[in-house]
Amino acid sequence: MQDPTYLILLALSDRPRHGYGILLEASELSRGTIRLGPGTLYGALERLEEAGHVELDREEIEEGRPRRYYRLTRRGRRVLVEETERREALVGLAKRRLAHR
Repeated sequence: MQDPTYLILLALSDRPRHGYGILLEASELSRGTIRLGPGTLYGALERLEEAGHVELDREEIEEGRPRRYYRLTRRGRRVLVEETERREALVGLAKRRLAHR
């Protein structure tokens, strides 16, 4: 799983968010090292929705503009947990290897 996809899922792990909220949260989670653009975000959301990892939570009109809020599905949460465990295992391996050098 690519970092942008992981960050989108992670951004939705605590509550539903609209697109701009996902962009801000993903940037904060990555400490500013990964900045998603709207095209990347909405393409990824579409793929994640097709895969059953995220779904539309609600639509609201804010300042005359529609905002779509997305939420993580159970399947998406399971995928996020599995990916987090995979990443943790890689970090553990890297730490062990680096400690022996």
